[in-house]
Amino acid sequence: MTAQHYDAIVIGAGQSGGPLTGDLTANGYKTALVERSRLGGTCVNWGCTPTKTMVGSARVAHMARRAADYGVHTGNVTVDLETVRQRKRDIVTMFHDGSSNAIHSTENLDVYMGSARFIDRQTIEVELNDGGTRRLTAERIFINTGTEPVVPDVPGLDSTPYLTSTSIMELGKVPDHLIIIGGGYIGLEFGQMFRRFGAEVTIVNRGDRLVSREEPEISEVVQEILEADGIQVLLDSSLESVSGTEGSIRASISRKGQTQSHDLSGSHILIAAGRTPSTADLDLGKAGVETDDRGAVVVNGRLETSTPGIWAIGDVKGGPAFTHISFDDGRILKQNLFGDGDGSIDGRVVPYVVFIDPELARVGLSEQEARQQGYEVSVASMPMTSVARALETDETRGLMKAVIDAQTSQILGATVLGIAGGEIMSIIHLAMLTGTPYQTLRDAPFAHPTVAEALNNLFSQVE
Repeated sequence: MTAQHYDAIVIGAGQSGGPLTGDLTANGYKTALVERSRLGGTCVNWGCTPTKTMVGSARVAHMARRAADYGVHTGNVTVDLETVRQRKRDIVTMFHDGSSNAIHSTENLDVYMGSARFIDRQTIEVELNDGGTRRLTAERIFINTGTEPVVPDVPGLDSTPYLTSTSIMELGKVPDHLIIIGGGYIGLEFGQMFRRFGAEVTIVNRGDRLVSREEPEISEVVQEILEADGIQVLLDSSLESVSGTEGSIRASISRKGQTQSHDLSGSHILIAAGRTPSTADLDLGKAGVETDDRGAVVVNGRLETSTPGIWAIGDVKGGPAFTHISFDDGRILKQNLFGDGDGSIDGRVVPYVVFIDPELARVGLSEQEARQQGYEVSVASMPMTSVARALETDETRGLMKAVIDAQTSQILGATVLGIAGGEIMSIIHLAMLTGTPYQTLRDAPFAHPTVAEALNNLFSQVE
């Protein structure tokens, strides 16, 4: 088979790979882009864009049911999931088409729709979706294949209809009772969403608390919020087996400290047990590319793999699996390939938001992490019931917490679980990036009445 030679090959058109092709071609690199499914990657097609669109619909349903709290009276609130689904599809199509048009209009770029695997360190073979194969070579290859849902090895699961974070968004009818396996970010977003759509929801979590990456006090408040919304939460619980047909699912659950398992009956079951790097079909060993025990590509701070001339970007490299981090990986590569060469992911401050309601936003170190790293720590904490804007809008669930270096007054991290959580966290994130001491936020004359002005009170609580 004759190979087509390029200056660069990008495998995967996600939030790193797509923009990277523009940087490569703009700098004179004849580039090939290989994508096995849909241009735009997980974020646009199956992740951020569709889920947050549906979260928006769920919040409208929730607020409509709360209308009487504000002195507004409505009739019975129902949800037409087919309309919710179509709204989601329309927005995904708009975002996807924008990405696709930008990629296909890029000069000096060839797009191959198909699955890639390595032949050697400079050669890949692409099995095209519409038939046939192509062999491509390049001195520079960038892996951006992302992640895919984990499907655990549970007796009966292979013969029982189950949902993933992708397929659940294609339901045309609200489940009667949705059983969710997994109490991480994905499980919580879908759990609250479908509860607001009208489903009974049970979350089964293996650990002793939800969102275990967060501080225990945050996990506790998150659970209180979900249970107040009518969601059943089972901690220290594992799925042992599953059986049934669509609309009638029976899940056998074991619980820590109990000798006998018990059965849950539901109409649908969502497997939200995490995601795994999409590397199994790449034949990375043929290129000498090292992976860890989860299948993530091992990289250094410059995103270089164990094989010179091959880089990994985005979720496939492990670490924080967020769209903005993937996009930033592309920025770092651009800096190293075509800029001053000083780009690195080492020490990068990572922000993120979990789009439950209220939002759970986090940046930097937790109190425990800061103490473990040897910092002398001061802490500021405040419930959202102390925020004037939250009281005025009757959105008082949650809290704010910040961790400060007591010696330098620098902010080390913060969590905002509350109304506008992501936006308030972003103000703190900017202060961290610019080396702004906490006193500046404590004393800044923020506009009144905004949620942001709560930072005055929060940082006045520094111990």
